[in-house]
Amino acid sequence: MNVIQTNLDGVKIFEPKIFEDERGFFFESFNKKLFQESINSNIEFVQDNHSRSAKGVLRGLHYQIKPFEQGKLVRVMLGEIFDVAVDIRPNSNSFGKWVGVYLTSKNRKQLWIPPGFAHGFLTISNFAEVAYKTTNYWDKDSERSIKWNDSSIKIEWPNKSIELNEILLSDKDSEASLISEINLKEL
Repeated sequence: MNVIQTNLDGVKIFEPKIFEDERGFFFESFNKKLFQESINSNIEFVQDNHSRSAKGVLRGLHYQIKPFEQGKLVRVMLGEIFDVAVDIRPNSNSFGKWVGVYLTSKNRKQLWIPPGFAHGFLTISNFAEVAYKTTNYWDKDSERSIKWNDSSIKIEWPNKSIELNEILLSDKDSEASLISEINLKEL
């Protein structure tokens, strides 16, 4: 497995070694020892989530406040997404900065998003199935959202055959806060 450090401290891309021949393919999608060595932390995953989204669906930017903050290991089972992590650690030099990665069922990359980051993705293909492990349980009262198009973050969402005015959002994500409005004491 190739581990790539992104421009945000702690956010990493995991690129598996794929063994493929006329029979199909095989790859190791998760190895606890390698993962924990790569992130230099002894975390435990407690929940697996799986979503299916149509083209143009944007989910996020989601995070949970203490004591339910979550780390996420994200991968795509079917299709293609543009996956984004935004640093919301109050004392971080990169607060409000973002990184985006194309995750596809073909490249089989995974994105590690540690606690202290907001997460979101845009579905690029006709459909995408996204699976992710979390380090904490979902808690409705602790969940928060930041606007996907917050002008102070300036995420460069791709417009690969998707016009940004065609983005499909949930009501919750449509009503999300600006990063300047989040309560830093909750983080």
